[in-house]
Amino acid sequence: MTQYYAPTGGLPPQTNLMTQRAVFTNAYAFIPRGCFSDIVTSALPGWRDTRLWLIARPMSGFSETFSQYVMEVAPGGGSDRPDPENGAEHWLFFTQGLATLTLDGTGHEMEAGSYAYIPAGTRWTLLAEGGTPARFHWLRKLYEPAPGLDRPDPILINERDVPLSLMPDTNGAWGTTRFADPADLRHDAHVNIVTFQPGGTIPFEETHVMEHGLYVLQGKAVYKLNQDWVEVEAGDFMWLRAYCPQACYAAGPGPFRYLLYKDVNRHAKLRGPGGFGALR
Repeated sequence: MTQYYAPTGGLPPQTNLMTQRAVFTNAYAFIPRGCFSDIVTSALPGWRDTRLWLIARPMSGFSETFSQYVMEVAPGGGSDRPDPENGAEHWLFFTQGLATLTLDGTGHEMEAGSYAYIPAGTRWTLLAEGGTPARFHWLRKLYEPAPGLDRPDPILINERDVPLSLMPDTNGAWGTTRFADPADLRHDAHVNIVTFQPGGTIPFEETHVMEHGLYVLQGKAVYKLNQDWVEVEAGDFMWLRAYCPQACYAAGPGPFRYLLYKDVNRHAKLRGPGGFGALR
């Protein structure tokens, strides 16, 4: 069974060295798992017995399209009104515990490895029902409609039921678990899981317009972020603005896996927020 890292909070002892690996630059932010302490958690209106680590939010001049939370919902906790933001679409990926996710009146059991895409405008609730906290990632984005395209359908599936799509010419060392069809242009963003076997690499410096959130679920590697090579391990988070060069080398001993967000399939804005011209 696949194990997914999830933070449990706490506070380091006074004897610990304070210097770790945390970095914030104009191209990327790196939040190591040691930063996920109790004193940086938050709560949300409308959520019962819940705390979260808010690890990404839109910032002008940085990453602008999405927010990402690491959620911890105690047994019996949850929400009947999870998000007051009109027009937001949602991705949930569960790492521990059990919960019932209800979409438009129909309940679905979520466990470790469960994935949900919730289209904008969908009524949903969540209730943690196991004996331990339900832990999951929650990503949010304002859905960007496109002419002639309907909103996407909901997706409810477990990672174990999705075949790994291997990258060509990598001898099986690099693959992606794609929860949505890349050819489905109704989607304006993808949240996938990327897997590298020991020795697998991104063999060039990816430099592109898509923004990224990368939360390491399993394993360790060295990751190039802009001009820096950074050692990363399960529980670390990388937040990349558009055009930040990136590459990767997975040294082992086991698989290196991360949850990946990227915005796709839409025109670049020329007017209004994110553009240069005036609104008309």
